[in-house]
Amino acid sequence: MKSVNYWLSANIIFGILWLLRQLPAKAAMDFIDASARKIGPLMGRHRVAMTNLRKAYPDRPEEELQQIARDMWGNMARLTAEYVFLDAIFDYDPHSDKPGLIEVQGREIFERIRDEKDRPHIFFTGHTGNFELLPICAATFELNVTALFRPPNNPYVARKILGARRTNMGHLVPSKAGAAWSLASVLNADGNVGMLVDQKFHRGIPTTFFDRPCKTNPLLAKLARQYECDVYPARCIRLPGGRFRLELEEKMQLPRDEKGAVDLAATAQALNDKVESWVREYPGQWMWFHKRWNK
Repeated sequence: MKSVNYWLSANIIFGILWLLRQLPAKAAMDFIDASARKIGPLMGRHRVAMTNLRKAYPDRPEEELQQIARDMWGNMARLTAEYVFLDAIFDYDPHSDKPGLIEVQGREIFERIRDEKDRPHIFFTGHTGNFELLPICAATFELNVTALFRPPNNPYVARKILGARRTNMGHLVPSKAGAAWSLASVLNADGNVGMLVDQKFHRGIPTTFFDRPCKTNPLLAKLARQYECDVYPARCIRLPGGRFRLELEEKMQLPRDEKGAVDLAATAQALNDKVESWVREYPGQWMWFHKRWNK
C-alpha cells in the first residue's frame, strides 16, 4: 500500500508540474504560490511548522507566525515549480552587464576559488530561497561542485528530481551509506563539495538552533578537519518580482581545539549560528516543516 500511495502522490505531483509547464513561467509561479498559501495551512505538516515557529519565536504574535508559515508554503511551492523553468529562471551571465532575474554577490570570491586549483573547498547552505540555484551559479564560474543530495522519501519523486538535478546541477552524491567516502575522495583530489547543513541528524553532535537543543551532522566539520580545506557559506535570497540574489560569503574562520585541529562541536554550532542568522533575516524563506529540534 505504501508503494501505491507513493505512486499516486508522485503522479499527482507530475501532473501538476505538467500543467504548470503549459503556462508562461511567471503566471505558473504566481498561481502555485497563491495556491500553496491556501492549501499548505490545511496540511499536517503545517502543524509541525507552527510548532517550530512558536519554539523559535515565543514572543511573536500568532498571526505573525501564521504569515511566516504561509510565506514558507509559497516559497516551497515556487521551489518545486521552478524545476520546470530552470532554463528560464537562471539567466545570470558573469560576462554581461545587463541585469536579469539573478544577481550574484561575491563574484570575486567565486573567481578566486576557481583559480585555486591546488586545494579543496567546501560550500554550505541551508533550505532558504531556491538553494538549488547555487550549484548552477558555481558552474557559470567554471566551478565543479559535487553536492550531497538527500532524496525525498517518495522513490518516484526522488528519481525524477535526481534526473533534473543531474542535468542542471553537476555531480550529486545521494545521502546514504558511503556518501562520506565519496565526498572525501572529491576533496582528496582537490575538488569542491557542497552541503546542506540545517537538517536534524539523529546521531549528530549536540548543538543549539534558536537557543533550543538539536542534533547536527558532524560530516562537514570532520571533512574540514581531515583535509584542512576552506569552508564558505552560500545562500539564495528570493527577491520581489521573481528575482533572486545569490550570495557567497568569505570563508569562515573555523574554531580550533587546543591541538590546533578543527573543533567538531564548535564548528557544528558555528554552522547552525550562520544558518540561524539567515533564517532570522528572511524567516518566510526557510523550511519550517522539518523537525529540526530534539523535542
